[in-house]
Amino acid sequence: MWIPAVRCTGLTQRFGDTVAVDNLDLDVAPGEVFGLLGPNGAGKTTTIRMITTLLKAPKGSISVFGVDVASRRTAVRRLIGYVPQQLSADATLTGRENVALFARLYDVPRRTRTERVAEVLAEVDLADVADRPAKTYSGGMVRRLELAQALVSAPHLLILDEPTVGLDPVARDGVWARIEEIKAATGMTVLVTTHLMQEADQRCDRVALMHRGQIRALGTPAELRGSLGPDATLDDVFRAYTGDRLGEHAGTMRDVRSTRRTAGRVS
Repeated sequence: MWIPAVRCTGLTQRFGDTVAVDNLDLDVAPGEVFGLLGPNGAGKTTTIRMITTLLKAPKGSISVFGVDVASRRTAVRRLIGYVPQQLSADATLTGRENVALFARLYDVPRRTRTERVAEVLAEVDLADVADRPAKTYSGGMVRRLELAQALVSAPHLLILDEPTVGLDPVARDGVWARIEEIKAATGMTVLVTTHLMQEADQRCDRVALMHRGQIRALGTPAELRGSLGPDATLDDVFRAYTGDRLGEHAGTMRDVRSTRRTAGRVS
C-alpha cells in the first residue's frame, strides 16, 4: 500500500475573515523534492506550520507517513526536520552548541548525541568552524547551520521554508548541494517553499502553485512549462496562475519587513 510522505485533505485555515488555506488537497510522494510556490499571502507558510504541528488545523486532516498530525503530534515531530524562514540559530552560541541544543529539543538519545552532532556538522561542511560563534559565520554558513539543526534527528521529512532567502548564488548552491547529498544518502523527502522560480525548476521533482489558499497548478516543472508552450518558463507559469500585478499579491508591509530583516541578518 502506497503511503504518501505528506497528505493534506480538505485543509482549511482562517484568520478572522481571511481564508489563508482553502479546502486544500495535497499529496507529497516519499523521496521526492516537492516545491510549494506562490506569492506572499498564498497560504504556503500557513500550510507548512500546520504540517509541522505548529498551528492546529480547524478543518481537514494532515498525515505524515501515515501518522495523523492532529492526534499524534509528538510522533509526527519525530519524523520532521524544519528550517523556518526566520533565523533559528543563536548568534551567541557556537555552531556545535546550536546543533547540540536542537539535538536535546529533538530528544536525540544522550548516548549518541555528541556523535550525531559531529556527524551533521560534517555533512553540511561546518566541522572546521563548529566551535566558532555563529555570529562569525557568513550567510551561507548560517543557513547550513540551520540545516544541521533540522537534520540532527535524522528526519524522514525535511521541510524548508525559503531556505535560501537573502543568499548569493554561490551560497545558495552550497546549501542545495548539502541537501541533495544528504537526500541521496538517506532517501528523505524534501518539502520546500521558494519564490525563486529558477531554484524550483532546477531542484524540485514536482511543484504546486498556490494562490489565495488553493492549489492552482500541479506537476513537474517541465509539465507546467510545457502547458504554456515550448518557450515558457516557470516564471510565466507563475504569472499565468497568479497575475503579475505586484501590488495585488505582494503581501503586507509586515511581510516585507520580515523578509528584509531575515535577508539582512544572513547577508
